[in-house]
Amino acid sequence: MAAPSVRTTDSATAEIRDIEKGLDRMENKALASQRVVLDEEKTANLQKLALGAKLDRALERRMVGQDAVMRKRGASVAASGDAEKEKA
Repeated sequence: MAAPSVRTTDSATAEIRDIEKGLDRMENKALASQRVVLDEEKTANLQKLALGAKLDRALERRMVGQDAVMRKRGASVAASGDAEKEKA
């Protein structure tokens, strides 16, 4: 007994060809020839730079508005503490 084979219909083949033609038209040959291909070292350096930039942005967002403001203690805070000590 022969193994079953997968057969495509003419309409499926035609549809695949239409999709292929459409993809070919979408590709811009002039831009494809200008595309830069980076070596592994350059790619690794760019990835490290991108990671550093992401960390900088995250830390900047996290630290905004969190600076401590040192204020002198008011007389009311000190006086109420002394009054409680006198009661005891």
